[in-house]
Amino acid sequence: MRHRMSGRKLNRTSSHRKAMFSNMTASLLLHEQIKTTKPKAKDLRVFVDKMITLGKRGDLHARRQALSFLQDRTVVEKLFEALAGRYKDRQGGYSRVLAAGYRYGDAAPMAIIELVDRDIEAKGADDKARVEAETEDSEQETVSA
Repeated sequence: MRHRMSGRKLNRTSSHRKAMFSNMTASLLLHEQIKTTKPKAKDLRVFVDKMITLGKRGDLHARRQALSFLQDRTVVEKLFEALAGRYKDRQGGYSRVLAAGYRYGDAAPMAIIELVDRDIEAKGADDKARVEAETEDSEQETVSA
């Protein structure tokens, strides 16, 4: 019996699950919206809400706990500066899961998980900045050559 057992195994080892949810949480906090399978999205909510709660707490120990889980300083800075202030009056429920049809290859149910009151411009912002920097570098190389 599975009494008092929480979370799904998702056909992965425990270390793989931990790494996967760490990466997915960092991506969601950075981009504020990601697309994944519905079971993963439902399990991801727990981790995202815990990280935002740590951000709202704001002390050094909470920052170190978040950094230990997320492994990315830029995401932790965004969490403690931007997201903590945005959700300071909300008592939970920082993310929502929206159904997004079925995947073409294996018909897996897909979902979009996003932060409530998300910043629309955050999705893909770092990729846009990276592409702009690369184009500027290539333009400078052609001018100097």
